[in-house]
Order: sequence, then C-alpha cells, then structure tokens
Amino acid sequence: MRLQAIPGAATRWVALVFCALTLAACGDAPKPQPAADAEREPRLLLARVAFADLPGWQDDTLADALPALKRSCARLMQRADDAPVGPDGRAGTVADWQAPCAALAELSADDGAAVRAALERHFVPFAAESPDGPKGLFTGYYEASLDGARERRGPYQHPIYARPDDLVTADVAKFRADLKPTRIVGRVQDQRLVPYYTRAEIWDGALRDRNDLPLFYADDPVDVFFLHVQGSGVVELPDGTRQRVGYAANNGHEFFAIGRALIRSGEMDGQDMSMQGIRDWLRAHPDKADALMRQNPRFIFFRKIDGPGPIGAQGVALTAGRSLAVDPAYMPLGAPVFLDTTHPVTKQPLQRLMVAQDTGSAIQGPVRGDFFWGSGEPALAKAGRMKQQGRYYLLLPESVAARRAGS
Repeated sequence: MRLQAIPGAATRWVALVFCALTLAACGDAPKPQPAADAEREPRLLLARVAFADLPGWQDDTLADALPALKRSCARLMQRADDAPVGPDGRAGTVADWQAPCAALAELSADDGAAVRAALERHFVPFAAESPDGPKGLFTGYYEASLDGARERRGPYQHPIYARPDDLVTADVAKFRADLKPTRIVGRVQDQRLVPYYTRAEIWDGALRDRNDLPLFYADDPVDVFFLHVQGSGVVELPDGTRQRVGYAANNGHEFFAIGRALIRSGEMDGQDMSMQGIRDWLRAHPDKADALMRQNPRFIFFRKIDGPGPIGAQGVALTAGRSLAVDPAYMPLGAPVFLDTTHPVTKQPLQRLMVAQDTGSAIQGPVRGDFFWGSGEPALAKAGRMKQQGRYYLLLPESVAARRAGS
C-alpha cells in the first residue's frame, strides 16, 4: 500500500491502484457456480497442486525473490513460536516456518539452483480460488516521487503532514460485544468523539495553525494528492538529498475515486483511463483540479522513513517486482505467492514468485493482488496501466500442507 496500504499498509500504504482511482468495472472470471448463500462472506479455497502445475515456475528467476523472502522470514521469526500465521492460522504457526526460513537464510541469490531446490523441498503450492473461480484482478502500485522543501517558500506551498496528536482511533467492538470489529477515526470536541477533518476542511485551513505538523512542502498539489493515494513516496529536496516518507495514519473518511467522477462527467473515457491520464488531466485543468480532488475526503498523514523502503503492512521494506499487496482477511502476510498474470504494457505472461508483504484498502477478496513496481516514473508507467486478470498459488510450509492433507 496500493489505495493506501496501511501498515498495521504501510504505505500503504498503502497504493495508486488503478481500479481504486476509477472504480471502473473490472470483469471477474465467469461464475461456474452461484454461491449457496448470497450474503455469506467469500471464501478462499485452496487445492494442493505440484510445482510442475505452476505456469512459468521453471522459467522464473526465483533467486530474485530471495531478498523479499528473507525479509519476511526475519519478521516472522520475531514472533512467538505458537503465533498463528495468516487469518485463523491458515498458514500454520511461526514454528512451521522455522525450518523453511532457516533454509532460505543460508542461501545466496547467486545460487539460483539452490534457491529453487529449497523452495521445492520446504514448501507445497496450493491453487487459490474464490467461490467464483480461480481468476481475479491484479493491479499495480508504485512509490511516488515529488519535489519539496523543508520550509514553505517560493513554489513549495503544499504541506505533507505528520500525524496530528489529536487524531483518535477506536475499535467499536471493544465497547460492545455485539458489534463487529470496526476501526473508527476522529477527534474529541466538547468531550465527544466527532469525525476528523475532511480533505476539504484541511485544505481550507483546519490544521493551518499546527506548525508542528508539516514534514515538507511540495511544489505540486497533484503530486501530493497522488502521494496520498500511493501512501508512500520520496521527497526530492533542493539540496539534492532525498527523504522517504511513509503512511502514518488517515483521517477515517472513505476514499472517493476521482477517476469515476471524470468518467461520469465525460471528461475521460473509462477504456483509456490510467494513473498517468488522471494526473495529466489534473495538471491540464488547474481551474477544475482543486474541486475534483476535494471530492475525495480521505486524507493521509505521513512519517519519515530512513533506510530501505517503502515499508509494507508486514513491516518490511518492499522489493520492486517481488512484493505483492493482498487481502489479509484471506492471505497470510509473509507467505510466498506464485503469480500468473500478464504484463500491463507488453501483454506477455507475467509469471513469477512474489511475497505477500503489503495490504491496501482497495485490495479486497480471496483472489486479488496489487503488484509493487518500484519507484518513480518508470514504475508508474507500468503500475498506472495494470488491470490484469490472473490467478495465484499460495506456498505453504510442508508441515502445514501435511496437516491439511490429514484433516
């Protein structure tokens, strides 16, 4: 984090996810069977397969995923041995991951054959499906880049805010047992919890007197808006230094897809919609851009990040081309996932080992993913066009697979 991936996304942060921007109708696979109960929650269905059944497995340079695998393993190993991995312990416990993670830790990315052998020895692939079938939507996100300064001066007039200390979060289920776990965000006013300021209210000066909040000032409001959608980015300062910023919090308001508004107004064609197209339209119509961006009440607050990044929801630095944002209600963070989709530009098969390391509020469903392409304009060129059908396979430790076979 895609729409903003929320670490605990990071980012997402938090992503610019194409369908999150446009809410365009993205076709799903044909439904072989109607759900028995239309109101039930969708399920993740797992069917054990062989590595030979994974399309493109033999062609992928699996060693390129080793840095991402090692980061996720290191994070998992910080938890207690009996801690569940994934929703309802779907991927077992941390103890199940000790042997495969220890094996991966000893490997070098220079030895591709050893990486392949270790994966095939310690993991078992499972084809992932929803009740609607094996295919789902895969979008892309990237780490934004923008020009900024530490002080407001000259062209640098658009603040990038840190999390305000008056922003309050609460889980309503902790107050009443009959309520579903729901996180609400607000502020205290006259001893009552009220919604936090919207984007429009903040832009109109709700935080103007909070001199402690601006981390940086950017020179382009459109870049700041896209930073909010992505949930992370790099600020290029006038002296040539670069500072990474990542998701810290949001104001609790729902995300509104401004691309949908552009389609409804006839300003853009939904078939040709892309991140770049939306950005170009905003810059070409400064008289309309402000009002359009204000329609999205969601606002993101940031923190400085030193070292590798951006940081995903699992709490580790993402790896370009190997990190995937997933729905944590179905998929375990930290798990290897083999992706089978197509490249957004070349349309050629895109089949590679990924690691589920991030989430995003637009990434919902058993078969749904957001592909992290990296940083800057080259990554945007691919992320902005990605809206591909595809499927994935979840790799589980052999001990977890054995228990599933015996159940």
